[in-house]
Amino acid sequence: MSSRNLYPKAKQAGFTMVELMVALVLGLLLTAAVLQTFISLKKTYEFQSEFSRIQENGRFAIEFLSRDIRNADFWGCNGTGLGSIQNHLNSTSSAAFSFAQGVDGTNGAAGGTTALDQPDTLILRGAGDFGANVVDVPATPSADLKVSDGSGLEEEQIVLVSDCSHGEIFQITNDPGVGGTVNFDNVVHNTGGTASPGNATKIFQKIYGTDAQVFSAKHISYTVATGASGENTLVRNGNEIVEGIENFQVLFGEDTDGDDSPNYYVPANQVSDMDDVVSIQVLLLIRSLRDNLTDTPQGIAYNGATLIPTDRRIRKVFSTRVALRNRLD
Repeated sequence: MSSRNLYPKAKQAGFTMVELMVALVLGLLLTAAVLQTFISLKKTYEFQSEFSRIQENGRFAIEFLSRDIRNADFWGCNGTGLGSIQNHLNSTSSAAFSFAQGVDGTNGAAGGTTALDQPDTLILRGAGDFGANVVDVPATPSADLKVSDGSGLEEEQIVLVSDCSHGEIFQITNDPGVGGTVNFDNVVHNTGGTASPGNATKIFQKIYGTDAQVFSAKHISYTVATGASGENTLVRNGNEIVEGIENFQVLFGEDTDGDDSPNYYVPANQVSDMDDVVSIQVLLLIRSLRDNLTDTPQGIAYNGATLIPTDRRIRKVFSTRVALRNRLD
């Protein structure tokens, strides 16, 4: 008998069905683990990204507000402030042109809790940081003002002329760079004007000499409104500056004993005299632009109460107190 018949060839065999099923299950488990890790890392990345954006938005908002609050109620070297300043603008009943207070505001409508109160409005007024020097003594209180050349003043701009005892707020009715000489710009302040609000009169309370300066007159209003993206936005004079500002509350520090230190902080509608306010506290509630960043809605303490949101965004409170340095001795 041949040796070939003693040792027949073994048949080639594949994986059994059980082995295939086990391999498939193991592959699915591995894929699920990889997918779960990816989803977890993606959620962590989104959370950290949104939290960083909140931090950045908070810093920007606080910086804008702090700078404007510090500079509010500056009227040149006029130590007596608004008490000796006359407003010659038309429509002085309008908040934008009244200049009745260096600091003002309105309290938002009350909510179910203080955390749900509507955003407040903060109004700050004053002169710009740098003024153009008056370089010639005018003949009459209604004459044009000659100021330093290259002043940067513009037609229709609302300005303040001030020395150390008096001041006038008015609107420029010409292009100061036209009609002067190489030595000065010419500032005209005629009655009326081609742009709103115009001037009610051109007669000043005195003749301003070379100890006076002409400053831009600033009216700055902060509040929260719905922005172009649909998100709540901090708005400065109608211009969107920081997104994601869910709420904006303002407290005014009133000094009742004249020691330049606030005795208490209250909302605008509880201030006894805005002239006694020496410090302002702002409380910003900032939320993420993305939703579904947490597994459940996250409550947060804000404005003396706890806010319980219905979404799953992340939120952070930013707060600062800023002294009105132009009101401190």
